[in-house]
Amino acid sequence: MTEQRIGIIDIGSNSVRLVVYERTAGGANRVIDGSKRAARLSEHVDENGALPEGTVDELVDMVNHFRLICAHHKTGMIRAVATAAIRNSANRDRVLRRIEAETGLPIELISGEQEAGYGFLGMINTMPVRDGFLIDIGGGSTEVSLFKDRSLVQAVSFPFGCVSLTRQYAKNGMLSDQSLKELEQHVEQAVARHSWLKQASGQPLVGVGGTVRSLGKMHQAYVKYPFESTHNYPIAGDAAGELFELLRKLPIGKRKNFPGLSKDRVDIIVPGLAILRTIFRAVGASHYVICGAGLRDGLFYSTRFPDKPRLDDVVSYSVNNLAALHPEAPLQHTSQVNRLALQLAELLCPRLADAGSAKLYLDIASTLHRIGASIDYYDYKKHTFYLMINSRLNGLSHRELLICSLIASYKSKNRVKQTAVLYKPLLTEDDIALVALLGMLLQLAIALDRSETQAIGRLEAEAADGALHLRAVRANGALAIERKEVDALAGDFKKLWGLSPVLYAPDLR
Repeated sequence: MTEQRIGIIDIGSNSVRLVVYERTAGGANRVIDGSKRAARLSEHVDENGALPEGTVDELVDMVNHFRLICAHHKTGMIRAVATAAIRNSANRDRVLRRIEAETGLPIELISGEQEAGYGFLGMINTMPVRDGFLIDIGGGSTEVSLFKDRSLVQAVSFPFGCVSLTRQYAKNGMLSDQSLKELEQHVEQAVARHSWLKQASGQPLVGVGGTVRSLGKMHQAYVKYPFESTHNYPIAGDAAGELFELLRKLPIGKRKNFPGLSKDRVDIIVPGLAILRTIFRAVGASHYVICGAGLRDGLFYSTRFPDKPRLDDVVSYSVNNLAALHPEAPLQHTSQVNRLALQLAELLCPRLADAGSAKLYLDIASTLHRIGASIDYYDYKKHTFYLMINSRLNGLSHRELLICSLIASYKSKNRVKQTAVLYKPLLTEDDIALVALLGMLLQLAIALDRSETQAIGRLEAEAADGALHLRAVRANGALAIERKEVDALAGDFKKLWGLSPVLYAPDLR
């Protein structure tokens, strides 16, 4: 299969962005390029509500620049969409005609409800949440959606965003007490017109878009969080409120040095967070969750999988996609290790406090344990750990991602303890003990196919009399390599599980 590439151009009110997705020969999807240009379209609207010609000139240049990047990548398709700033401009038809005529690209002008729908799709395909609210604060509009059982129930698009409300209420990016009160009343009145927003309190408010991602980055820097990803990062309402007040009081000159805040958001971040907090309170949300995906991801899924864009199982899709990105790992061997690890888990994991989670972690770790060999075989465990924690494995919390990565790269319990120190306080002593148990189980599964020939067709396993009896009912050959490997790790296995594994020579008659 040849590689296929899709370019997504998002003409937003605050910025214009490009993402180029590739489908590899192995069937995996990945981002291979991305670019962003600050546009502040909502800021440039004149007194008649129109976008000036000079602004449209700049916009045409940006879109042409992105089109050339797509041409360089030989994209088979470019999908360009425009959102609130153009949607709300008095001269939108002329703006769209000019962009299309001067770039050769058809531009989809999407409605607020469509924008909410694509944002929801991007979020739900990358997060493990079932119920809640979704918010996307753009430059010129704010979409709020309610979802239940992973399905979109209702959505609304409000005609205000961080750029338009900065222009209206925040002089030079500073929001006074009086201006804050007026901004909050403006947002509250808009929310009050939609009664359904007040009928599902106690749910998380999941946020997509630049304002919310900035909140996540700033909060992580503020609390010295040990993990770099903001995707699927929870923040308590009080903690976000504290950060908001801290930022609001900072003069612009000092605010631009705030860790985690990008320079192009210095003046619009406080009004953006004011919108977020007001809606958080209005819907009675339990806490915030940052989502690193959004509109562009939703557009990708709807383009790549038009018949069934919503994923049934976020974790499985993400794990299989990451495995397919590293085809150097021998598929038959990793499949055999995965099969044997899950069989051993069925026997031994009922001894653990949460057998269901343990089996899931082992399933993920055994599928991905060899991906590090794509960098260097001799130190593949170290590289597997690095690749897993730096690849967005969707559907897992940061703690779960760390646990799976540590199981996949397991060498010894001491090594796990050394790594865990770097990630305090994400991992508990119980987590470290679980990693050691499951890591050892994975090592046993690897030993049972050490020859990488899938010699064991069927295995019978039984725990009795202090031993883990392993009998190959169907096997090719005498399993000499596998038996030696099992014997070599028997001592370490017994220390953790209280059982000595013994692999019996198969009956070759």
